[in-house]
Amino acid sequence: MFRLDGKVAIINGGAGGLGEACAVAFAAQGAKVVIADVNLEGSKKVAEKIGAGAMGLAVNVASEESVAELAKAVVEKYGTIDILVNAHGINIKMPAVDINIDNWDKMFQVNVRGVMIPCKVIGKIMIEKKKGKIINFSSVRGIRGTDGGNMPYGATKGAVDMITRMLAAEWAPYGINVNAVGPSVVMTENFRKAVAPERLEILKSKTLFKKFLDPEDIAAACVYLASKEADNITGLIHYVDGGLTAVG
Repeated sequence: MFRLDGKVAIINGGAGGLGEACAVAFAAQGAKVVIADVNLEGSKKVAEKIGAGAMGLAVNVASEESVAELAKAVVEKYGTIDILVNAHGINIKMPAVDINIDNWDKMFQVNVRGVMIPCKVIGKIMIEKKKGKIINFSSVRGIRGTDGGNMPYGATKGAVDMITRMLAAEWAPYGINVNAVGPSVVMTENFRKAVAPERLEILKSKTLFKKFLDPEDIAAACVYLASKEADNITGLIHYVDGGLTAVG
């Protein structure tokens, strides 16, 4: 079960963190993985780590021209695109009364426009073949509020949720599954460095299992949603959150 043998997968934001974990997991299940990121050097390093069948490319997900070039390069090399994972995203925390509009716009550029454009460009390829799997990265903050200056981030993730649901409805006639994963706090190295220990304890206390997620937890959910075992799952925001959204 959950094999991806022969499938061609693009992982946007795959040069590190959750995207890298997804790229490694997809390759382990037999997929041909394209790691796409604004950080070309990082993309190539992950591709080298994975080995044969993987390719690292640069992309600006907020540029339709850049995404079109990515899609063209992948189709030229592999012949098609079967799976798209939009694993990129940024969070610039800002109190609501002190929102920096430039940073607000930057978050919507990356988190919302940067999801819509790859879906549009690569969705055309999937519509032509009448098959495909798209997985967007949302967050529990798309459905649950919190403190700490996260309103702008939550706004972007609420938008991603509706992009996911609307595309699932629009593209179902073409055999395309569009889903999202909604993590809570994932313990990456960068997150551990960025958050004060006392804040970490507060965040951990809000989960039912009283522990943080690992990147591999999110990657496993993505593998499932990309596999044939999830062929009848679409329009779902799949919360991988240690039970956080179960209790509010």
